[in-house]
Amino acid sequence: MTKPRSRKALYIGLPLALALGIGAAAAGWLYWKNDAGYPRKIVAQANALHEHMISFDSHITVPLDFGSAGREADKDGPGQFDLVKAGRGRLSGAALTIFGWPELWNGPNAPHRPTPGFVDEARHQQEVRYKIITGMVRDFPNQVGIAYTPDDFRRLHGEGKFAIFISMLNAYPLGSDLNQLDLWAARGMRMFGFNYVGNNDWSDSSRPLPFFNDSPDALGGLAPIGQQAVSRLNDLGVIIDVSQMSSLALEQVARLSRAPLVASHSAPRALVDIPRNLSDKELQLIKDSGGVVQIVGFPTYLRPLSKPTLDKLEALRARFDLQPLQGLANALMPGDAVIAIWPEARFGDYASNLYGIVDQEPKAGLKEFGDAIDYAVKKIGIDHVGIASDFNDGGGLAGWKDVSEIRNITAELLTRGYSEADIAKLWGGNFLRVWEQVQKSARPVAALTP
Repeated sequence: MTKPRSRKALYIGLPLALALGIGAAAAGWLYWKNDAGYPRKIVAQANALHEHMISFDSHITVPLDFGSAGREADKDGPGQFDLVKAGRGRLSGAALTIFGWPELWNGPNAPHRPTPGFVDEARHQQEVRYKIITGMVRDFPNQVGIAYTPDDFRRLHGEGKFAIFISMLNAYPLGSDLNQLDLWAARGMRMFGFNYVGNNDWSDSSRPLPFFNDSPDALGGLAPIGQQAVSRLNDLGVIIDVSQMSSLALEQVARLSRAPLVASHSAPRALVDIPRNLSDKELQLIKDSGGVVQIVGFPTYLRPLSKPTLDKLEALRARFDLQPLQGLANALMPGDAVIAIWPEARFGDYASNLYGIVDQEPKAGLKEFGDAIDYAVKKIGIDHVGIASDFNDGGGLAGWKDVSEIRNITAELLTRGYSEADIAKLWGGNFLRVWEQVQKSARPVAALTP
């Protein structure tokens, strides 16, 4: 059976050291110093910043079992996000992402190709995730609320509550019904991404899946309904998320949209050359729209695979009669065209082995994340860059394993010479500005507050 991608977020922890004969403040410093290596002054500055600064993570996936026994929202559980960890890290809010994609089908006899039940399951997953989010607000009204506007977000931050920004990823479950965008906007959706793994009827993905008979740019970017969706989302005041879509699709969205664009969880292709990352041209298109690129803490998007891992992958490919790797794209997913004709059992065996090898790659860390931030800032400017984790769907770095450790990111940025004002932009200021601009460009075609 193929491993779900969410299992690719294994944490490589770092040990804590005990301090003797020092006070609580110094003990806190030593925790940080031994966990991430930052000096006392930097740690103190990062701590002080997060006591008042708005901080926003633009992509956290909601697990389908979140809120169940052992995964309660108000307890410090095993996942990368809960309200306890968010409070400990002083994370102000996050985009909690509703998506439906039973990857390779999570039902009996997985993996297998789509069936009518595949679509039904995807829609079911959307609903489950939405109910989890609204249930969290219902059950813990003193700790969390939904932000429908940037002012809501700021108000919740001022009240000491965690602010949920509802985003949606993958048009696949929506079928050909454009009016679903209106319905979801009325339910609180404020950002929409067209794609996940695999093409859909709206847009080509940056990661077409041959197992589903996908091919690169099968639609030439956006299908007609995808083109219509750009205008509809602009009218609704919903942010268009261009992460995950193909380069051609992104370029078309940039031409069609009258509002700024956001890449909610992406990284520069110049650092790791895979289609899932953004080229310099794509970075510039997002900047030109007035938008923001949220750099993602996904290890294999930030640092190329090591030679030992590549050697294991090449051996695996030889065992399955695949050609040697030409670049990294098919190193990270089963993307070879020949897979389209494979039987399901063979595909499942290969995919499980591939993900198992990639899972063993040592985690990229704070340095690599800082390098990606630096690169994006140099290319498109400090006003067009932000931060995302991709927690619960593969995100997590050495030194940033969950939302409680966001201050390590801030400490890393401080050591690189970023000012407190610039760090505030990266941690949410830029995103809130873009959100305001998107809402100002809306046309009143639907009520956007449930």
